[in-house]
Amino acid sequence: MLIAAVAVADRVGIDGMTMRTLSQDLGVVPMALYKHVANKEDLLDGMVDIVWSEVAAPAQGPDWRSEMRRRSVSLRQALGRHRWANGLMEGRMRPGPANLAAHNAMLGCLRSAGFSFSTAVHTTSALDAYIYGFALQERGLGFETAEESGAVARQKRDLQPPAAMELYPYLIEMVVEMSRGGYDFTVEFETGLDLLLDGVERLRPEWATAGR
Repeated sequence: MLIAAVAVADRVGIDGMTMRTLSQDLGVVPMALYKHVANKEDLLDGMVDIVWSEVAAPAQGPDWRSEMRRRSVSLRQALGRHRWANGLMEGRMRPGPANLAAHNAMLGCLRSAGFSFSTAVHTTSALDAYIYGFALQERGLGFETAEESGAVARQKRDLQPPAAMELYPYLIEMVVEMSRGGYDFTVEFETGLDLLLDGVERLRPEWATAGR
């Protein structure tokens, strides 16, 4: 049932994924669902746990950077497959086993690599804010590929009045360049991710010295 619920949410979004919609998809009466879950919140807990089960867990060891990068890329990919899940991944009051294991693995990777508790929390917070924020922006921009982004940029460019070139030269430059080469989500995500990981690596000794 949980797999079916995830499939419905992938298709119609989380607002459209009602108990009635799910029961129709399964070919049962709505009350039959309550033999398996107590309520919709219970169902959402299970659905979110399925998404977490798709995220690569970072391994413990000295190479924390590669593991954090792998985990971050995997989380973004999972959010791309299940866009409804963004906003639900961190707020479950009764997280399931995959959810708990994923968070424990992330903290374990950092702590086993010598991160202090506070530094591990800083790193986790910064990475997750970046991943969820990027995935949310990705969901809202209205295109999927670099080629599609180029077409959208050309449309925006053509709709601008002639005066825009003088009023907003740097913005127009960005639109013109995007209309040529497009915006590649994966390239931009991984570029920003590397910047963030480089920053953690550089600031980590300072945080430890400052007791942060």
